[in-house]
Amino acid sequence: MFIGELQRYVTRLQNPNNVSFLIQKVCPMSLANISVHQVVKNYHKDRIEIPVLNGLDLTIPAGQFSVLMGPSGSGKSTLLHLIGGLDRPTSGTIQVGDFNLDRMSDSELTRWRSRHVGFIFQMYHLIPVLTAAENVELPLLLFSMSSHERKQRVATALQVVGLTDRMDHRPNQLSGGQEQRVAIARAIVTDPDVILADEPTGDLDAKTSEEILNLLNILNKEFGKTILLVTHDPRAAAHGQRILHLDKGILSQEKEAVCVT
Repeated sequence: MFIGELQRYVTRLQNPNNVSFLIQKVCPMSLANISVHQVVKNYHKDRIEIPVLNGLDLTIPAGQFSVLMGPSGSGKSTLLHLIGGLDRPTSGTIQVGDFNLDRMSDSELTRWRSRHVGFIFQMYHLIPVLTAAENVELPLLLFSMSSHERKQRVATALQVVGLTDRMDHRPNQLSGGQEQRVAIARAIVTDPDVILADEPTGDLDAKTSEEILNLLNILNKEFGKTILLVTHDPRAAAHGQRILHLDKGILSQEKEAVCVT
């Protein structure tokens, strides 16, 4: 169980005598291969058709930390939203694990998204009147589980991101980095197969950005999460195992890298 893995990780992290607490894995596998085939996405403004993605093909192996770069307006966020089931392609197919997204109804897509995908955005999208713990708990309200299990999952997720002492604070009582940590805890609390991060360090200083990226590395290496990170920052991109470049709706080049240690 993911909650058990998180708790064991926290135990290792808190043990000062255990200097090698990270599990040694090389590109660990989960259940979330991502396959994008001949995807076209057009938007319409008035009667004008605006092409965004043009017959895009992409395969991301399960357990890989991939990075998507490119100029503004190149279609990066659009591709992220399509893979996460927030939008539908004009044509083409998208498969995540065993699920063909283009064959799902809207309600099926909603259920799939709540269970299998964790989203992290540049703007944290926290509810201002809720505490950090209550914000993290929100996705769990869609599941049939006891209040005790929800609270256990929330407490463990916040412990992993280092915010146990801030769980009762509201967003306006947190720094930007702390708010993003809450957003990460919210993204992982349901044990998703895939984490989609859209410029998660865009509003953060260099030190805090590095801390957030290190958290993503832990989620990838320690728990085998498949991660797709959108960024403009080469320093953030260096944390990935593979760097993809998108320009004018077309994948123009990519760089393969070994797993980061």
